[in-house]
Formats: sequence, structure tokens, C-alpha cells
Amino acid sequence: MSKSILVVDDEQIIRESLSFVLKNEGFTVAESSNGKEALERQEAEPFDIIITDIEMPHMKGVELLKHVRQRTPQTSVIIVTAFGSVETAIAALREGAADYILKPLNFDDVICRIKKLLEYQALAVENSMLRQELQRTYDFDHIIGQSFSMKRIFNVIARIAKSDGTVLITGKSGTGKELVARAIHYHGPRHEKRFVPINCGAIVDTLFESELFGHKKGSFTGATMDKEGLLKVADGGTVFLDEVSEIPMPLQVKLLRALEQKEITPVGTTDPIIVDVRIIAATNRDLRKEVEAGKFRDDLYYRLNVVEIDLPSLKDRTDDIPLLAEHFLDLHKRHMNKPIKGFSNDAMRALLQNHWKGEVRELENAVERAVIFCDEDLIGLEHLPEYIHPAETADISSDASSTGALKEAVRTFERQFIQQALASHGYNKEAVAKILDVSLSSLYRKIEELQIHSR
Repeated sequence: MSKSILVVDDEQIIRESLSFVLKNEGFTVAESSNGKEALERQEAEPFDIIITDIEMPHMKGVELLKHVRQRTPQTSVIIVTAFGSVETAIAALREGAADYILKPLNFDDVICRIKKLLEYQALAVENSMLRQELQRTYDFDHIIGQSFSMKRIFNVIARIAKSDGTVLITGKSGTGKELVARAIHYHGPRHEKRFVPINCGAIVDTLFESELFGHKKGSFTGATMDKEGLLKVADGGTVFLDEVSEIPMPLQVKLLRALEQKEITPVGTTDPIIVDVRIIAATNRDLRKEVEAGKFRDDLYYRLNVVEIDLPSLKDRTDDIPLLAEHFLDLHKRHMNKPIKGFSNDAMRALLQNHWKGEVRELENAVERAVIFCDEDLIGLEHLPEYIHPAETADISSDASSTGALKEAVRTFERQFIQQALASHGYNKEAVAKILDVSLSSLYRKIEELQIHSR
């Protein structure tokens, strides 16, 4: 579909000649002889671009520009002006005009400017769509969990996202610390700016200062040009310091100063640069113990730990395993175009009973592997990695003396079995009650008794 352009000028010869050239270039073109008429046409059906003269009867070009910017900001406005009124054109640029063209018109130049403007519009739309997609990708709804511990985490994330405070995310590797950091950024006041993740454990000690703060050309061997530090790259946005415990002690002092003074000094210069970034840090270590051992500065620890979010391990949120497994199944079966409907009871039981040392990341890898090998309706035990398969026989003698061991085992199995049935049937409790051959009231009673978190 061709782009639409409205040409606005009180001089007929200019309107007609410019319209003729634009139509030959494949554009859909309309004409107006004054600003008032142009505004009426624009409000009836907005154009992609308006090219308007400044000096016109009824409504001047700058006034038309202001109305367009207020009512249909997606429309770009190009101002046409005589050489003597360039200052007015510059003022129009400050009001939001996309460009200005001098009279007498050079039609080749006009076409070139319009094409560049359309390219910019396309990039702006693409950028907006990508940002919306990112926000959907890192929405709280995409951090999977219905357990009590995860609902508490969601509440903390929702509150801290609205502020600009420093956050420390703790938890084992694979629990989703970066996912939480991105959710905080994309739901916070800086979501229009960049999110810059920095893996502190992957940067060589000797290059750490240069990576974070930048350097000047010639400041050290190999510095052949100026380089912006990552803190400057993220100016206005968020920096995610993953594995923050790996930052060398000498650099911790400079990072603390950057946080407190909101300025950095690149290597090879004494001139500080002002930066405005939000810091979200993450670690799989106990930073308090690192401080006690003298491996991490206590003042930096307290500066980072304004709000701490401690992500639970899968062993503390087993109720979420069916939800996570179904989510990863849906994700990977769509990528691989496989019509898999779910998990067999044996497969889900194995997932529930496994000790996930690699946390959520390991669970996703297991499900992805199962999707690769499954050509049936349901993922079975045979499609899962062998180490997940439960033992054929169980030696219960060692646990028999444990107080309440049998009762607790039965309770755990009931909870996991009902949770799996709910997840597999879209949390339709009537359907699940029929499948389990119990009354609906009995199912509700079990859900409450076993503290099963259902949607």
C-alpha cells in the first residue's frame, strides 16, 4: 500500500507541480490550499506525511503543525519555507516538525528527504513493536509460578519496578535471576531506555575497569580508539550486574563511587562523566559471608542491597513444576512444530520427584530434549533423560524410622498428583474431579487441605 502525502500551499502552481512529482514516485497525494482545510482532511483520514508552507491564509503552517502533533502524532510534518524565514522553520523543528525544505523547491531533494523520513518512520514502528514484544516477553505473567513463595516474589517485583531503587537478586544458578531483572526494568520508569546485562564473571580482571567505565585512546597497550564504558552505554537505563561477587576488590571502590556520585572516570583521563543508571545486581553466593571473609566490600554490599529478592529453589516450589513443564513444552513444541499434547503420568511423576540441581534451567533443558525425541501425543518416561527416570525399586528401610514419613509421603504424592491433574486440564476443577473419581466438594477440600495453589 502506497504512503499518503498531503500537500498544503496557497500557491496553486506549487501544489500541482509537487503533487505531480510525488504521484510519479508512487505516492497517494492530496492537496489543500490552506491550513484549516488541511486540518479537516487530516482529522477525517490521517496522512503519513504532510508537506506544508509556513505562510498561508486562515491557518499558518506552524499552527497546523501544533494541531497535527497533538491529535495525530504518528503523522510527520515537513515545513516548506522561503530562505528569509529559516528561523521560523527552525522554531517549527522545535515544535516537532520532521524536516524543512527551502524554496525554490528542488524536487530531487524533496523526494530524497521523503524517502529518508519514511525509512525513519518504519524503523520507529519496528522499534516500538520490538519494545512491546520485549515487555510482553518479560511480563510478570511469563515468570511462571503459582506457589506461595513465587506469589510473594511477584508482589515484591511489582512494587520495586515502579521505583528506581537498587535491587540485589539472590538465588542458585538457573532460578531465573536475569528474567526477574528484565521484568523489573521493562515495567519501570526506564523501560524506554536500554537494559545492559554484564556478566561480571566473564570479564578479565585487567579489562574490568575499561569495560565498565570506558577508556581513552592510548591509555594502555591496545587502546587504539576511545571506548564508552558499559555504564555510559546504559545511560538513562538499567545495568544488570550478574555474578556481582566476581568484581575485583579494587574495582568495587570505583563502582561504589559511580553509584553514589553518579559519575564515572574513563581509564586514561581525569575528567568525570555524569551517568544516570539503575543498578540491578545478582549473585548465587551469600554476599554476607563474602563480606565476612573479606572478599566483598561491606559498603558496596549495603549500597546494592536496598531491596533483596531471594529466588526460591525448585525443591521449595514443587507445585510449580507442572506449570513450568507445560510452559516449556508449549514453547518448544511450537518451535519444532510438533503436535504434542502433554506428559504421561509416569513422565510428570518423574519430573516431580527429580532433584533439580540445575534449577529451572535444567528443567527446561530436560523438556526440550523430550520434545526432540517425542513423536507421540504424550511425552513419556522414555523421552526424558535417563538420570530423571525413577529407580525401579526403592529402599524404604532407611526412611522408615522417620517420624511421620509415610503420612508426609502420601500427602506429598496427593499434592503433586492433584496439581499435575489440574495443570494438565487447564485448571478445570469439574473435569479433574471426574477424572479423579471424587466429588467436586471433595476436590475443593483437598485443594484447601493440601494448600494447592490453583489458578
